[in-house]
Amino acid sequence: MKAPVKHLITAAFAAVTLVAAPLALAADLTDVGAIDQAAIGSMPAFVSANGQLAQYKAGLDRQFAVAIKGAHSAADQQRVAQSFQQKLLDRQRTVMGPLFARAQTAIASVSSSKNLSVVVDKRIVIFGGQDITKNVMDLLTSPGAIVPPVSTPPPSEVGYVDQAAIDKIPKLKAASEDFAKYDNDQKIAARQQMAKAKTDADRKAIFENYNKTVGAQRDKVLKPLVDQTQSVIADIAKKKNLILVIDKGDLIYGGTDITSDVQNALK
Repeated sequence: MKAPVKHLITAAFAAVTLVAAPLALAADLTDVGAIDQAAIGSMPAFVSANGQLAQYKAGLDRQFAVAIKGAHSAADQQRVAQSFQQKLLDRQRTVMGPLFARAQTAIASVSSSKNLSVVVDKRIVIFGGQDITKNVMDLLTSPGAIVPPVSTPPPSEVGYVDQAAIDKIPKLKAASEDFAKYDNDQKIAARQQMAKAKTDADRKAIFENYNKTVGAQRDKVLKPLVDQTQSVIADIAKKKNLILVIDKGDLIYGGTDITSDVQNALK
């Protein structure tokens, strides 16, 4: 039950996006909050929940190993894998769902009280903004239900893009899959050459040739799309007066979603 591999186009795009993010967040933006998600995750309730999930998954893995042996076709194997994956997802929702919901309400409550328009993951902030980690943790450990704020987040100058959604744009998806196939073919060829190599110099030359060949193909197939995506995002950000665009994975609260704008411009 392995997690799906992230598309290469997203990995390339994310690397560029996250380099720019801390620079833009270096200003002291008073309506921008930050949370140390690692600190939230280390709270006893989350640690206990993760322990429960790990124990459940260990048992599920043993059951899966037995069940997959009884699958006599690719279709049966896929059905078994999907069934066990769904069981794990269902348990995650049951165990973690209430904790995540309470955390989201706490974040919204604290953000509203401090007039924050957006809250991001603390790891992308170098300087500035308001660290609300302790406020959120204090609220999470308080007794009783957490009252959600009445108002929604105010308009934000920080935008975000759902890169998983961008992945699904046909031309990006096709390019990513084509490159992945090319890379795999080159790896197979390189391994075959390595098996016949007689010296360290020969093996080094094979390795260097593989890196050079794959790198050239990456620049040919993926880089133009990455550059185009970055250019589209920059244009949309300017039109919407955004000072920063980040990956949705680094956004915790608020923000301006420009994903559909980017999708429409890239189609």
